[in-house]
Amino acid sequence: MKNVTYHCPNTVAGLVEKRRELAALLKRVRAEEKKIVCDLDHVDAAIRLFDPTADTDRIVRYPTKHRAKKGEVVRLVVRMLKDADHPLTALDIVHAQVKARGLKADDATLVIMRKRIGACLTKLKNDGVVRVVPQAGLYQGWEIAR
Repeated sequence: MKNVTYHCPNTVAGLVEKRRELAALLKRVRAEEKKIVCDLDHVDAAIRLFDPTADTDRIVRYPTKHRAKKGEVVRLVVRMLKDADHPLTALDIVHAQVKARGLKADDATLVIMRKRIGACLTKLKNDGVVRVVPQAGLYQGWEIAR
């Protein structure tokens, strides 16, 4: 039996156009989501100005504070290490992520991000993707394993 492929140019063109529309909509929604998360952070900070003991988690109801999309942290870490001309510390990567995501660089956020970046680097090291480079100071350097 012969494998027959039917081409319907109007159908394919319509589906391609619909996909383009949905991709553009997704991009706008993600940008809006990022703006809303930043706005919530600002409102939380304003609440804490008036009541430092206020439990803003009840008001905001984040499932996870500053949650990243699946694979976003790994992609950022690997891209940064590939583009770097010298070993980077976890703190360098944390500051880049906070800046890239438009987050407030307060102590609580930096602690959360340091834990996530550290866990990501440990997993990548165990998988053989990155390696540790000894450096002077408190932080160790990281680079892509070649």
